[in-house]
Amino acid sequence: MLAKLARIINFSLAMTCCIGGTSSLAQNTNGKTAKPNIVVILVDQWRGQAQGYMQKEKVFTPNVDALAKEGVALKQMVSNYPVCSPARAMFFSGTYPFKNKVHANANSKSAPYGVELPTNIVCWSDVLKQQGYSNGYIGKWHLDAPHKPYIPVANNTEELAWNEWTPFDRRHGFDYWYAYNTYDYHSRPMYWDTKAPRDSFHFVDEWGPIHETDKAIDFLDNKGNVRNPDAPFAMVVSFNPPHSPYNTAPAKYHEPYNNIPLDSLLTDADIPPVGTPMGEQYRKEVKNYYSSITGVDAQIGRIVNALEERKMFDNTIIVFVADHGNCLGKHDEESKNNIYEESLRIPFIICWKGKIKPSMDNTFLGSLPDVYPTLLDLAGLKSKISQTIDGKSYANYFLKGNGDQPAEQFIMGAMAYDTLQMGQSGFRGIRTAQYKLAYQKTKKKTEAFLFDIQADPFEQHNLYSKDNLQVKLMRPKLAAWLKEHDDHFTLD
Repeated sequence: MLAKLARIINFSLAMTCCIGGTSSLAQNTNGKTAKPNIVVILVDQWRGQAQGYMQKEKVFTPNVDALAKEGVALKQMVSNYPVCSPARAMFFSGTYPFKNKVHANANSKSAPYGVELPTNIVCWSDVLKQQGYSNGYIGKWHLDAPHKPYIPVANNTEELAWNEWTPFDRRHGFDYWYAYNTYDYHSRPMYWDTKAPRDSFHFVDEWGPIHETDKAIDFLDNKGNVRNPDAPFAMVVSFNPPHSPYNTAPAKYHEPYNNIPLDSLLTDADIPPVGTPMGEQYRKEVKNYYSSITGVDAQIGRIVNALEERKMFDNTIIVFVADHGNCLGKHDEESKNNIYEESLRIPFIICWKGKIKPSMDNTFLGSLPDVYPTLLDLAGLKSKISQTIDGKSYANYFLKGNGDQPAEQFIMGAMAYDTLQMGQSGFRGIRTAQYKLAYQKTKKKTEAFLFDIQADPFEQHNLYSKDNLQVKLMRPKLAAWLKEHDDHFTLD
């Protein structure tokens, strides 16, 4: 049982603290097997290094730290395409962008090229629905393309529109819907209810994560009869913060950082110098970013507490994951969609009391498409996993603590909207626990990078040469992966 005190933001203490599985189903008390509930907590732009238990940054995350002790925490998890829509499409569909069609962020500029999650693609939530689950989605979705006339909200203009209603037939098995596509006004978020038509959204005068946690607890309580009380449930709570703007978290979540000297947060070698645009951004926003993380962490604690208080915790698989990370100015990168570790590395914790053996895992090379088959396998639905997905189930590894592991991760990003150009745009790469090899197209030329991310964690020294042994070992694997996925990106 997670200690409830660990989920209460204790600001007087903050200053000292902050420096497959088809046979594994849970049992009801009557002896009959019961499918586990599933709760996914999906956050936006939270880099994997910014978790207290990682001991890399001075960020206060007591609830995430407590959850990590109850499950498997993957320290090497990456977002294979570190930007919102592509990452989410991989997570839900178990496929890379070459199959799921989401090769860029869904907005009005990418809409003419069909960048949105196809209606007919089968997500893990669709499979759960087919198998009798009652599903709920709360928060940011960002997998539908805006269309005219654009929804009259602040982030939709004739020049660039982001937000859109999700039609009933595009919700991929989620019966209860309290969501939006993307809207970054965290202090006054907007939502569509389950039955609301396109023109009937509403605003809420409360910080988004707090309000969404209230709705998540209502879902657990089945307030308003929003789910079948006799069926297992799957609930996704998708928080937008710590996505920018970073300064919107309530004041109480800023308090742990008020007396921390700024200089003590500026020791990493990849932070640009003072006086540079990205160096100034990092210095301006790092405490705000941490405050948003701490505020979201508090809501994670509320959700886990609610599961425990309702005696749902023991038979619930909990997944905590981000869509991508955030450079915040490091490497002269404003946020994400680049080759660096702060952009790629994301939190990932999977917890199922009594089934998944707790572990701080620094070797498993997790990828987003693998979550789909792993979740279904854990839920006893291995036979329902589509043979056309790209991901692979690692349920046995999580249940037993040993077994097959991925040998590498493949990364990509910054692709052109135009599908005819996407194969020769952006970056592609391969990553192991020690090395990362990446190729990036810029101005019709290709730049190559090799980093020893163990010896050089801030990626200050590009070791690339065609004669380098690691390049000779890794490049053929990347080339084979590109061919397998019909990606026309060239490595020269």
